[in-house]
Amino acid sequence: MVSHDSTVEEVFGAVDSSREGLASDEAARRLASHGENDLIDTEGRRPLSILTAQFSSPLIGVLVVAALLSAAVGNTIDALLIGIIVAANGAFGFAQDYRAEQSLLALRELATPTATVRRDGREYKIPATEVVPGDVLVLTQGDAVMADARLSAAQTLECDEAPLTGESLPVEKSVETLPSDTPLAERTNMVYRGTTVTRGRGEAVVVATGMDTEMGEIAGALASATAPLTPLQRDLAALGKSLGIGILLVSALLAPILIVVAGTDAVQAVLAAVSLAVAAIPEGLPAVVTLTLALGVRRMAAEHALVRALPAVEALGTVDVICTDKTGTVTEGEMVVNQVWVPDAVYSLDDEPPADDRLRRLFEIGVVCNDATDDVGDPTEQALLGSARWYGLDPDAVRADHPRIAERPFSAETQQMMTVHDDVAYVKGAPRPVLDHCSHVHTEAGVVPLTDEMRGRIREQTDAFATAALRVLGFAYSTSDEPDDSLVFVGLQGLLDPPRPEVVAAIADCRRAGIDVKLITGDNRVTATVIAEQIGLQGDSLDGTELDAMDDDELTARLSETTVFARATPAHKVRILTALQAQGHVVAMTGDGVNDAPALKRADVGVAMGVRGTDVAAQSSDIVLLDDNFATIRTAIRNGRAVFDNIWKFVAYLLSANFAEVLLVFVASLAGYLILPAVQLLWINLLTDGLPALALGVDSSGEDVMDRQPRERASGILDRELLGFVGGAGVAAALVMLGLMVVVLDGAPTVTPYALTMVFTGFVLLEFVKLFVVRWLRHTPVINWWLFLAVACSLVLQLAVVYTPLRGYFGTVPLSLGDWGLLGVVGVTGGFLFVLIALFVRRVVAHS
Repeated sequence: MVSHDSTVEEVFGAVDSSREGLASDEAARRLASHGENDLIDTEGRRPLSILTAQFSSPLIGVLVVAALLSAAVGNTIDALLIGIIVAANGAFGFAQDYRAEQSLLALRELATPTATVRRDGREYKIPATEVVPGDVLVLTQGDAVMADARLSAAQTLECDEAPLTGESLPVEKSVETLPSDTPLAERTNMVYRGTTVTRGRGEAVVVATGMDTEMGEIAGALASATAPLTPLQRDLAALGKSLGIGILLVSALLAPILIVVAGTDAVQAVLAAVSLAVAAIPEGLPAVVTLTLALGVRRMAAEHALVRALPAVEALGTVDVICTDKTGTVTEGEMVVNQVWVPDAVYSLDDEPPADDRLRRLFEIGVVCNDATDDVGDPTEQALLGSARWYGLDPDAVRADHPRIAERPFSAETQQMMTVHDDVAYVKGAPRPVLDHCSHVHTEAGVVPLTDEMRGRIREQTDAFATAALRVLGFAYSTSDEPDDSLVFVGLQGLLDPPRPEVVAAIADCRRAGIDVKLITGDNRVTATVIAEQIGLQGDSLDGTELDAMDDDELTARLSETTVFARATPAHKVRILTALQAQGHVVAMTGDGVNDAPALKRADVGVAMGVRGTDVAAQSSDIVLLDDNFATIRTAIRNGRAVFDNIWKFVAYLLSANFAEVLLVFVASLAGYLILPAVQLLWINLLTDGLPALALGVDSSGEDVMDRQPRERASGILDRELLGFVGGAGVAAALVMLGLMVVVLDGAPTVTPYALTMVFTGFVLLEFVKLFVVRWLRHTPVINWWLFLAVACSLVLQLAVVYTPLRGYFGTVPLSLGDWGLLGVVGVTGGFLFVLIALFVRRVVAHS
């Protein structure tokens, strides 16, 4: 029902309740009928859905097919090893995702668990989940509002609605009936779930609970929003599909060619086809991708960022646009006094307190004409306590010295508050109403009559503070028995929600890394523009009204030059994101409020704030910043790019090895030689693509990682540089190994165990040489002790299958020192060719 355009009594009638509240038995009946007052769509993913998601990759499907194919032809060892890889990959991914979900569920416990309601004419504190329509909420300063409700009483009531509307200042509330077309942010006779009472008292009759609230409607809309695949997910899906098709075609082609052209018997031809299929599959890729992403998750967790989905680590490093909210994201999320003015001097609170006695009276008024404490109260009044401390005053001592004997609360009509203390009255409020009641002003020369010229200067200073996006308060006092028209004007205090100190450097780093930052906020245009300038964002601005008047083409034309979007609604945010994504941008959305949730869900990477953020925002995101620090995004981007570099390196390493294996097996098979059986190919893949490739996941990032432009979205991980290296290194390795095969066969009509062992071991050594060339190609620092240890362990394992009884399973024979000398020549030759190919790729292919 629409409640803001109905009278209080009409609303009570519509929900069949009264000012005395519901009867307890009626409340119980409604709880059973309406259900618990909870957001059912924010429960997180269930363990089963997390587990099944681990096996949805096309590459996993390719591995399963390879295992079945190997088992069908009797190679049970191959099938068993592939099965182990698939299971281990799924278990590892499940553990990481489940841990992230449990951390998010812990965040939900921070929410206020109770609400005060009136039932049977008495006030009760009940679990918030038991609030039902018709309940009368009793609201006091500091309470969290647990349902949408129409106010039936309000005494100087103000609410912080930033989580819902994005408005940084508290909203003054009343019980007056409003027009039906009043926007959500201006419905002053309503209170909403997820907001907080910052001042005063009130009562409100509940009209909506759970998923029927404004917050619930947003949460429900998220169910229909489909989160896009990250760039890495798209690339790996395409790779898996291409490999699957390629394996089927090449394997199906090889068997008949061997039977018809080479005269190979059918069993040998099938074994060759199976070997080729195994050679083409990078078995270690899923496990290595998962581990590398998980290592990125661990690094980010140590830096106060919770990753809900592993691919988001890499995806964050590819974004080229960040759309950020203002309040609590790039700003502190709390009001502070920035500048003060006493005739005619402006003082900044960034400086040392000056020796000006007028400031003592200014700050004393701010302390005693004030209902806030450090922990509870209106953010503006809390800021006044802070400015007094800057001057060296102790608010508690000041209040003790000036006990309050009477007060006149702030109201919308007077726009000011007055407190009376023994022989003096203190007033604070909107500057112009306060000034209208002043007859004198406190200057450096003392208290003098207020002239029109001085009134003009005070108004000019008020306008100057407002233009600087400051909220301005005027302060005055009177020692008269009739203070209303005999006030002495003391000065002004200008407040703002300041930018976080680290945001300027963080945004500068993002811009240097080729990432455009856009500020999208529900706040007004002046404030948003000033904050943007303070944090280093330059460009045009648009407000919600202008956005509504634009069609999609006009918005698209303005996107590149527009930095600030003010008075933006949730629909505006989604529209802006959609337009950016349509232009091919990879977009990250940061935010903390319920109003940010749809955009967080639709963004390529949604980044929510964990401290000030709402539960709906966190559940809609890919990454939650546990310290609400925008600078953490910069660190996350660096980690994301480092993760991508590591993935690029081992994909280049793995695919070039698999390509070389395919070429070697295919050409040798056409010549009548089954040079590497499936079990040896699988061992090569596991040995060279296993520990050494995993060690690449802990490679440190290059110093230039934040000096690069974001990679193009269309290029994917399989870019020209990678494909050039894969093709060149694959051909080089195959040619070197074919040459070795010719030498060690020495004209033999069939492959001998010695020849198998030499080619088998030579291929392993060649891959270790290529590993360091790949790292050099990506500007990776030389030292990685994990990598050196991984190579050493792999060499020991290779020696084990050559010199221990394990060789019976692999068809190998022991090698002599002379054989190792020949293999050394193979390694040097291959390494020289790899370096030449890397130089060509770096200088020609990557810049073509």
